[in-house]
Amino acid sequence: MGNCWGVKVKAVGPSNSVPTSVYKKMQFWLYIGANSKNGRDGSGLSGSSSRVSSSSVPPTPRSEGEILQASNLKSFTFNELKSATRNFRPDSVLGEGGFGSVFKGWLDETNLMPTKPGTGIVIAVKRLNHEGHQGHKEWLTEVNYLGQFYHPNLVKLIGYCTEDKQRLLVYEFMPRGSLENHLFRRGSYFQPLSWNLRMQVALGAAKGLAFLHSAETKVIYRDFKTSNVLLDSDYNAKLSDFGLAKDGPTGDKSHVSTRIMGTYGYAAPEYLATGHLTAKSDVYSFGVVMLEMLSGRRAVDKNRPSGEHILVEWARPYLSNKRKIFRVLDTRLEGQYSLVGAQKAAALALQCLSTESKFRPNMDEVVSTLEELQHLKDPATTAPVEQRVSAQSHNSSKDHRSHQRTSGNV
Repeated sequence: MGNCWGVKVKAVGPSNSVPTSVYKKMQFWLYIGANSKNGRDGSGLSGSSSRVSSSSVPPTPRSEGEILQASNLKSFTFNELKSATRNFRPDSVLGEGGFGSVFKGWLDETNLMPTKPGTGIVIAVKRLNHEGHQGHKEWLTEVNYLGQFYHPNLVKLIGYCTEDKQRLLVYEFMPRGSLENHLFRRGSYFQPLSWNLRMQVALGAAKGLAFLHSAETKVIYRDFKTSNVLLDSDYNAKLSDFGLAKDGPTGDKSHVSTRIMGTYGYAAPEYLATGHLTAKSDVYSFGVVMLEMLSGRRAVDKNRPSGEHILVEWARPYLSNKRKIFRVLDTRLEGQYSLVGAQKAAALALQCLSTESKFRPNMDEVVSTLEELQHLKDPATTAPVEQRVSAQSHNSSKDHRSHQRTSGNV
């Protein structure tokens, strides 16, 4: 089920098995999923502790009873969560999505019982708004994985409610909301993230994926995107929404064959073409998010001029040219990054976006590269003046044409 802030879509891309004519007809539905309202303001407990534990992860249980019994979670009654959220009041809504709504609530820190607003610890309560099979399946998947795993870069699941037809999840509250909001929403609350904060968020998210991919856990996240990366008060990144997560291949198997699910613009090409899922599928999605952080552009944006709708397709030629990567970089970041840092970050994104999965790094390698970027001591000197002017002129003309098109459609 995940964080409820994005509508799940079945994502299909052009391949030998999908005729181009069919693919084009499906793009409309994919676009709806990619551009639905899926960025909200947060979910979970600020400042709660997380323990790293990978070697002690038990085998993944399968039945609902086994999952609930094996999890280290509190079982809440519906009335307890009703009281904690003040009867699910509309003014306590943190976010809404295809599977339900997320409400802000309060619990006593010692006994996890409902308490007065403004006292105790803040929580985020996700509630299914209908009894759909897929919604319950994702709800159970979320309990399964987050009930077993503890890591600083995974959002903490505190408990659940499975009373009659009610299905709810209780998370730590993430006061800074989603990465998506900070990159793309405008307003006084969502100030543009600095270069250093973007690299910090990228590193935290990469560590979360690396943990999931480790030999002890072997989990494929399958839905890595900006709306699923939540930020705590110190901008530490935590992965949320495990509704589409899958156990990775075991034994001598190279992949997991599964129904194609995810969000258009983030899914790896080989997964779209074959349904074969590997850890390298997540690496590709990470490359897309890395590119969004570098550019300040969405993975899919139909409001852009022709040729710029799909971020990866537009940016790829610039990423491979050290003299042109500044055409991709967010102009709001000017003066904040070093020349070497920008080139290394662009090269990492490009490597993650390799069309052949065997050429992509694993997430441990991604973490190592991002840690090197954190420790770069180069002065924050951006590109030479002539390159900056060229990049600004390029972005300005593109944005102007985009504005003209948008204005003409109003």
